[in-house]
Amino acid sequence: MTRGGGPHTINTMVDVATAPSLLPTLDNARTRELDKKHVLHSWSAQNAINPPPVTEASGVRMTVDGTSYIDFTSQLVNVNIGYQHPKLVAAIQEQAGRLMTVSPAMANDMRSEAARVIAEVAPDGMNMVFFTNGGAEANENAIRMARLHTGRHKVLAAYRSYHGATHGAITLTGEPRRFGSEPGIPGVVHFFGPYLYRSPFHATTEAEEGDRALQHLREVMVAEGTDKIAAIILETIVGTNGILMPPDGYLRGVRELCDEFGILLIADEVMAGFARTGEWFAINHWGVVPDLISFAKGVNSGYVPLGGVILSDAVAGSFMDTAYPGGLTYSGHPLACASAVASVSIMKEEGIVEHARDLGERVIGPKLRELAQAHRSVGEVRGIGVFWALELVTDPDARTPLTADQMNQVAAACKGAGMWPFIAGNRVHIVPPCVITEEEFAEGVRALEDGLAVADGFVAGS
Repeated sequence: MTRGGGPHTINTMVDVATAPSLLPTLDNARTRELDKKHVLHSWSAQNAINPPPVTEASGVRMTVDGTSYIDFTSQLVNVNIGYQHPKLVAAIQEQAGRLMTVSPAMANDMRSEAARVIAEVAPDGMNMVFFTNGGAEANENAIRMARLHTGRHKVLAAYRSYHGATHGAITLTGEPRRFGSEPGIPGVVHFFGPYLYRSPFHATTEAEEGDRALQHLREVMVAEGTDKIAAIILETIVGTNGILMPPDGYLRGVRELCDEFGILLIADEVMAGFARTGEWFAINHWGVVPDLISFAKGVNSGYVPLGGVILSDAVAGSFMDTAYPGGLTYSGHPLACASAVASVSIMKEEGIVEHARDLGERVIGPKLRELAQAHRSVGEVRGIGVFWALELVTDPDARTPLTADQMNQVAAACKGAGMWPFIAGNRVHIVPPCVITEEEFAEGVRALEDGLAVADGFVAGS
């Protein structure tokens, strides 16, 4: 085969093992130089950052600028099966040799199988999957589906939430990161979800917080016009904004409100799904079935960009005889779908969902609560599975948060002891890969204690 009549022959049967590499090898200095010159980093003033190069990673460890760390971040809480899992790497390599890309208008074996295995672990009555490239696109399409299915326009979302950074998803987002992108899409209304430690409802118990949050939500729905609301979208367990556990009965109450007024419930499981909480989806802990589930991150541990929406049979029915007016060039990309098929298989074979549940109940939760008793700076411990947060305060009675500068010092102490922490506001999130062992967790906790010792020094009266 020749291109344009020229002499160059395209070899379609390349022997990968003997083919010369087209990839350069850069040292850390060169990586930093090119990064500074050419890469625009998200959420950052470029002159204020100096991103450290990650050169290699395996299991729950990564090498950052030449130093090995145990990773308590899973990058962005997505490397659920750990770095460089050999079976997943092999599956990606195998698919690359089979077929690299195909249009979403075509059927493809890996796309079909990925949809099947994802639907298989989803709640009953959710059997169809729309694939995207990540979580923000998943949420964008979920609200579009809800609007089309209901014929309504408004969408309710919580203030303490993050749903992505595309134009619609950042409007859904309730936290301050949305401010720089306003005005956003029309029709989004925010409400307060439950958060007993800093209760907006002046509650004193979990049950009281849940009841008052539901009453507040009902009042917002009525004020906005219940017949105008297409959907409520919420993170089943709020992620970046604090790993906020919903009180028992809250999600059931939201489901009942949605059913009462013909509103769809969208569960954003982008961060909480696929083993992170010790279930395939966090909403399973409360036995609630949503109408739509958005997913990404843990579905394949971020090895290849992939996200999607799982549709209930009722919502999917809206698009059987009427076209769904949306699509993406890389929707259901074969390489990404193959990685999801392999990842779900690995999670089942290795019992990763069960491991995360057991580790959270037997090891992580008890140890973090023990740390809270030993360190005055720990205001509250929250979490489940391998999805936890320590809220750090300078005054346990007033619950005054540590400042950003103080949290930077906490992070530096953790890194100095060999653990890379996830810092969000005044919290340290404990979110290592779900495959972490007890011994590895204990190693990370020893470093965490160095950070908590620094935080204790900021407590009033220390």
